[in-house]
Amino acid sequence: MIGYKKLNDTNEKIPEIGIGTWKMGQEPRTEAEAIKTAIRHGIKFIDTAEMYGSEWVVKDAISNRKDLFIATKVSPSHFKYESLIESCEASLRNLGIKKIDLYQLHWPNHRVPIKETMRAMEDLVDLGRIRHIGVSNFNVEELVEAQNAMERYEIVSNQVEYSVLTRDIENELLDFCTKNRITIIAYSPLGTGALYGNKYKNVLGILEGIGKRHGKTATQVALNWLISKKNVVAIPKSGSSEHVIEIAGASGWSLSKSEKSEIDSIKERKSALGGFMYPILKNTSWWASAMQSFNEKRSKAHQKKSTTKSSKK
Repeated sequence: MIGYKKLNDTNEKIPEIGIGTWKMGQEPRTEAEAIKTAIRHGIKFIDTAEMYGSEWVVKDAISNRKDLFIATKVSPSHFKYESLIESCEASLRNLGIKKIDLYQLHWPNHRVPIKETMRAMEDLVDLGRIRHIGVSNFNVEELVEAQNAMERYEIVSNQVEYSVLTRDIENELLDFCTKNRITIIAYSPLGTGALYGNKYKNVLGILEGIGKRHGKTATQVALNWLISKKNVVAIPKSGSSEHVIEIAGASGWSLSKSEKSEIDSIKERKSALGGFMYPILKNTSWWASAMQSFNEKRSKAHQKKSTTKSSKK
């Protein structure tokens, strides 16, 4: 049974475990089936982004489902007012839905006035295109600036990298979001796979040891540690049904206080994706346009390949 958590100060409750879709689109049929499996196991929170080029995979998996919480993100290359509105309309078409539950700014873009960007986001709520406004990869200063630029609504979430290995947000951001009731959506909650590499075998050993006491895997322990925090939900990416079922098993049970402390005290660390590149990434958007273009081309190629295979059967 997947637990639910309140989203900010809204009356909305969202699953504490969701599914991320970064890099999906390479094995669309398998990935769509993984999302369907997630939904069947109670994981009804699906996160994607226009930059990923995978919204169409989500569309194939969620067709005719009205009980889901669908989140997507607008690229920082589209933060100008008209461009943002157009991006939202494109995402609605790509996803095959009439309203996005959570629309997020994918990265800060310091080259576009935040007031213009947030005006577009608020207008999208008023137009009935989106329900809630979120951000991603924003630090405390950027969060405050974005919220101050809004007139009618609040930022309900901040999607950031957070895992047993990557804990940059614990310096300041986690406390700020907790105090201000901003939901943290933890992406790459398994350290982008690094948790299972030889470099972090000691960490994996600790998680496996704790898991044995509960009949759980290291993956489930790592995710449970995250969602045990008051305002944190996690969105691991999985393209296989088997892994999705394992992920679902991270919810519905609790670590002991001493076990949480044991994980808290782990010293090994992994830098967040982007790391020292943050200032550059947040002051230009050319990289976002390039990444989106690359992902869309790759995804369309796989989509065409998948369609061709299906037509031959």
